[in-house]
Amino acid sequence: MTSGTVFNIQNYCIHDGPGIRTTVFLKGCPMRCWWCHNPESQAGEPVVVGAASRCIRCGGCTEACSHSTGDGEPLPVAPRDECTRCGNCVAVCPTESRQMIGRSMTVDELMAEILKDRIFFEDSGGGVTFSGGEPLMQPEFLRETLEACRDEGIHTALDTCGFAPREVLMSVAPLVDLFLYDLKMVDDELHTRFTGVSNATILDNLKHLGREHGRIWLRVPVIPGLNDTLDEQEAIAQVAASTRGVWQLNLLPYHELGSHKPSGGNGAADRPRPEPPTQRQMEKMADRYRALGIETYIGG
Repeated sequence: MTSGTVFNIQNYCIHDGPGIRTTVFLKGCPMRCWWCHNPESQAGEPVVVGAASRCIRCGGCTEACSHSTGDGEPLPVAPRDECTRCGNCVAVCPTESRQMIGRSMTVDELMAEILKDRIFFEDSGGGVTFSGGEPLMQPEFLRETLEACRDEGIHTALDTCGFAPREVLMSVAPLVDLFLYDLKMVDDELHTRFTGVSNATILDNLKHLGREHGRIWLRVPVIPGLNDTLDEQEAIAQVAASTRGVWQLNLLPYHELGSHKPSGGNGAADRPRPEPPTQRQMEKMADRYRALGIETYIGG
């Protein structure tokens, strides 16, 4: 049976699609957004990360690690090049300053977790949302799990950045009830600079998906000083209004939660620190989109 790498399963979510949902976070992402609130998801494989503030320097990790120098000093909280991700240091850490981010699960194992929340789905009109990371980086595992959800009559949503081969996107589209399609910004130069990839594929996939699927919530993370300019707002509005299948626009205010997380060695922690937008700023922006006839919500 196909296995995938999952780094979190979050229950009772109300911001990842309609109703009460279980959100499954898959590891791996082709983008390197510095505002990412899940920087630990970016590497595709499981990684050992550490929080120096919780380390009490007991030396247990040194004793447990097969690569220890034997000097009694705690190993660095950032994984070393020779780390085999065996998890021995994680198992003995008394303060959980070391964590293993990501675990392998089969489709059956994941479905067993999802089905525990079935009663909440049925009572609220919810379901399961696949997020990440970028779920399309694990297409076979994603497809088989979506098929299993379809067999169980569970509503599915896919949170995607859209940066994937079109054939991969469209291979799972018939199994997805709702797409939560992230649009960071329209200006390609800015997009490349701040995410590490061009948005040409993302915008092209969005148009194609809208024609073929037609059930899309467009989600925009609002990053002060970056994509909250009038030019970007106008460009985003144009995309939202002209793309078939886009039901609504969700504006997601930037927050600093990701800046306090260990990045797993991917450099995502080295980021600017803008102030999160105020509620008044978010409402003003939402009103601009609504004035253009676009159904717009803050959050979601």
